[in-house]
Amino acid sequence: MIKEIELGISPTIINDAEALKAFISKNIGFPVHRIHAFEIKKQSIDARSRIIVFRAKMLVYIDEDPIQTPNPHLFIPQKINHAKRVLVIGAGPAGLFAALRLIELGYQPIVIERGKEVQARRRDLAAINKNGIVNPESNYCFGEGGAGTYSDGKLYTRSTKRGDVDRILTRFIEHGADPNIMVNARPHIGTNKLPQIIVKLREQILNCGGEILFDAKVIDFDIAFGLCKGVQLADGTRIAAEALILATGHSAKDIYELLDRKKIKIEAKAFAMGLRIEHPQALIDQIQYKCELPHPNLPPSYYSIVEQIDGRGVFSFCMCPGGIVAPCATATDEIVVNGWSPSKRNNPFANSGLVVQVNLEDIPGITQSPLAALHFQHKVEQLAFRLAGNTIKAPAQRVADFINRKVSTDLPKNSYIPGLTALSLDEVLPGFVSDSIRKALPIFGKKMKGYDSNEALLIGVESRTSSPVRIPRDKITLQHPEVSGFFPCAEGAGYAGGIVSAAIDGEKCAEAVAQFLN
Repeated sequence: MIKEIELGISPTIINDAEALKAFISKNIGFPVHRIHAFEIKKQSIDARSRIIVFRAKMLVYIDEDPIQTPNPHLFIPQKINHAKRVLVIGAGPAGLFAALRLIELGYQPIVIERGKEVQARRRDLAAINKNGIVNPESNYCFGEGGAGTYSDGKLYTRSTKRGDVDRILTRFIEHGADPNIMVNARPHIGTNKLPQIIVKLREQILNCGGEILFDAKVIDFDIAFGLCKGVQLADGTRIAAEALILATGHSAKDIYELLDRKKIKIEAKAFAMGLRIEHPQALIDQIQYKCELPHPNLPPSYYSIVEQIDGRGVFSFCMCPGGIVAPCATATDEIVVNGWSPSKRNNPFANSGLVVQVNLEDIPGITQSPLAALHFQHKVEQLAFRLAGNTIKAPAQRVADFINRKVSTDLPKNSYIPGLTALSLDEVLPGFVSDSIRKALPIFGKKMKGYDSNEALLIGVESRTSSPVRIPRDKITLQHPEVSGFFPCAEGAGYAGGIVSAAIDGEKCAEAVAQFLN
């Protein structure tokens, strides 16, 4: 007999198999010796009351052993050296998963990435953090694995209606991720572990006959009679193919400008903008777990918080428990911040985006140019850079000081390695953004007591929550409405928001390419 149950399990026994088996026995009314095995299918933390439990959905095997069934999502390698060629522009989650899916479907992916391989990319990240030097082609956003490589590896998604999330998670596990990502309600891999997984994904593509070009920047699309035939690279090389998947991410400003120059239709898109807020992780744990010293089996706590202020959404974004605030500029004259965490989430700080909905009507010149939202975003990033003395020492303010419109006389210890500049963040942000955050913070402080204290720090600017441009595509064929064989994909095109949703969209575009070529 196989019994499916859901239990609230104490943190004291969650890692003790024998104690857990006895607890299951007590709850289902079968003696321990009849329980041959149990399997947790999904697990989350329930901290709604003072008694915190792990909420687990599980299968219990009574008087029988589990039967191993094959995973239908396993990747089956095949050689595709002489197959039709498909260009994949960008080696982020969307591009890599598109390439793998193309191989499964019998096509040869040619992945073109403007940045460097993971190992070489690390040196450029060190230069950003230690010396404030931004390489426009190799940074936290550009390079092997894309922004996803250094974004904590959060795999939580609401994209279940878009595709099979388990298929994406299986692919990560096949290439080295912890199998627990299939179980945890909010799975993540960790920035320290993602690079090795990305390398294995690359090796899989190459072993099957795909190609990957690094330090290869696309500067033009070859389009004839409404059909995309290939690309031109910065070194003058032209590469031809049967179709093209554009998966360049939401920070490839030059790609949007290229599309606009070539009169290929693009559209301005609403996005969100604000700050990173950083707290001591211990404070967030006390707030969320409602105790001074949470049980050691409880992981560092996360939160998600949202409020409507004057009809405009203010919300947390990309929350990183035990994480680090990172410099994510892609140009030498801007400040952009984001966050990440290692796999153990064991840094002393928690950070999250705290952002405000930016509507199209908020943006000057929105009716004149599809790039107006992009320019609006970039001007704020450039202003932050100038106000910080033309450095990437990010503008910052203690939370209580920000609420009271007071420049902080000192700043607390923090995780932002390049350093901070004490400024009034009202000088950096558009007025409606800073006003909305100022009104929201005391409300958040009532929901999470201590959230708005002066222990918390605001760091600017968090501006790359999503693309400020959408590249339109047909809902059925996924092709651009004006260019055949041209498939806008994932975050950079405005159709995804995170690693899993981008990977799903990459696979969908690969499948659409197969339909087109057939």
